[in-house]
Amino acid sequence: MLIIEIKDGESIDKALKRYKRKFQNAGVIKELRRRKEFVKPSVKRRGEVLKAVYREQMLDEQENTPN
Repeated sequence: MLIIEIKDGESIDKALKRYKRKFQNAGVIKELRRRKEFVKPSVKRRGEVLKAVYREQMLDEQENTPN
């Protein structure tokens, strides 16, 4: 659970902004979405390989493009 200490004279808007930043940095939403459904390890690995292939293609394309 995230706890935000409100400092003396601090506006609620600033405290809310700090809470939102801390919430996002904690990765709560990302974790909830990841746990929403089970992904088999083989499917997960296949996704990683496809992502790596795509990245390699983009790098090759950038290197071969004349400037």
